[in-house]
Amino acid sequence: MTEADQPVHLRCEPDPANPGWLIYELGPEDAYNRAVLGNLLCRREGDTCRVRLPIRPHHINSAGRIHGGIVLGLIDVGMFTGAYVLCGIEPAGAVSVDLQCQFIGPGDGKRSLDLVVEVLRETGRLIFLRGKLVQDDDLVASFSSIGRKPTRRP
Repeated sequence: MTEADQPVHLRCEPDPANPGWLIYELGPEDAYNRAVLGNLLCRREGDTCRVRLPIRPHHINSAGRIHGGIVLGLIDVGMFTGAYVLCGIEPAGAVSVDLQCQFIGPGDGKRSLDLVVEVLRETGRLIFLRGKLVQDDDLVASFSSIGRKPTRRP
């Protein structure tokens, strides 16, 4: 079995350090999701999924705010976290087809960033999502996206 054939490590289970939250860990430690973003926290909230990114020093830009690349990276990974929690769609092999983001306010480098994801529609191959990034009541960004579900191979 080659490295490309190895199953992707996914851990989504209750986090004893954060009651009411699941810890979401995808991929090996040196892969983008974990090396750059780190482990995420998530929980279902009715028809939405809240995905929390605890902010670390390397998420901050020179102005002391959350870097825009981290915002976009969280959306790209978090939309599939939401699809997994809300619809059971396996994230390994899923890809972003379209992502539109509107940066609305600065992200405070001292507070966690929450992505609130809503599934608009699911088809055989695609999932349509939208959401917002917030810090408490402060709106940082909004997004809409289309993801392609993983292809099942025999």
